[in-house]
Amino acid sequence: MNLSDPNSVSRVAIIGCGTIGASWAAHFLGRGMQVTAWDPHPDGESRLNAFVDKAWDGVVRLDLDGRAKRENLQWCNTVEAAIDGVEFIQESAPERLEVKHELYSRFDTALGPDTVMSTSTSGLILSELQQGHAGAERYVLGHPFNPPHLIPLVEVLGGKETAPEVVDWTLDFYNAHGKKAIRLNHEVPGHLANRMQSAIWREAIDAVNSGLASVEDVDAAIAYGPGLRWALMGPHQIFALAGGEGGMRNFMHHFGPPNEQWWETLNSDVKLTEDVVEKIVAGVDEEQAGRSVGEIAGERDILLLDILETLARTRQSLRDK
Repeated sequence: MNLSDPNSVSRVAIIGCGTIGASWAAHFLGRGMQVTAWDPHPDGESRLNAFVDKAWDGVVRLDLDGRAKRENLQWCNTVEAAIDGVEFIQESAPERLEVKHELYSRFDTALGPDTVMSTSTSGLILSELQQGHAGAERYVLGHPFNPPHLIPLVEVLGGKETAPEVVDWTLDFYNAHGKKAIRLNHEVPGHLANRMQSAIWREAIDAVNSGLASVEDVDAAIAYGPGLRWALMGPHQIFALAGGEGGMRNFMHHFGPPNEQWWETLNSDVKLTEDVVEKIVAGVDEEQAGRSVGEIAGERDILLLDILETLARTRQSLRDK
């Protein structure tokens, strides 16, 4: 195995061009790469181009180095043509084990000897995906947060057959090309960020179901409170700051016991019964006040761009001081 320099990768393939795959394509185009793409949908090419066109203004806004090239996108009619000669594959096929195995069987004969194959799967186990396939030692998890062309996070993990150097390479690759890649040390359903997100959502549902607060107020409690701090740093660092000059040790001493008491009251038995589902759906409908999902997603992306652009420029300014 002779992996290329992750900093110099110039050709990537996007396999599966739904919402996640199309967003990945926009991201890599924004890094100036040659992007080949394939999807089995009859309208896959037009859907991909429509997504990239809509995302492009945002991609350019985040392109501080002037590398973005919209014309670098090439549609391919077969999987084999799309992955021919590329150094990296980002696979974002549907979340079904049998679908991915069928797709990977086509990789078996067409995957380049030094090409890394990264799957975007949000819930499937990599070791089960790579089993029985040629080049399994170069299969790796590269799970993004939606939408990948805006959100930097990528969770990276190797399966049972993945070579350790491939995990290291993948981390370097993502970090060299505009992402914030983190290493996961073992496999678990849902990976890391989704599990933390799900734990918060569980308590959010319990707060509505128990009558503590409405859906709208629960959402506001995050968006206008901890969510603003989470845009800057994670929970450990936030609480370390709350400990003052004594840092995390001081926080643990003063606020650890109260947090343990709160944990004892957290509801671990939340179930999505029909009544609970209807209550949450009704609350979200009321909160959205007639706005479509597309309208809200568009507003989300505008606000995300403002936050990301501000953070990027301010951090660059702080580094230059």
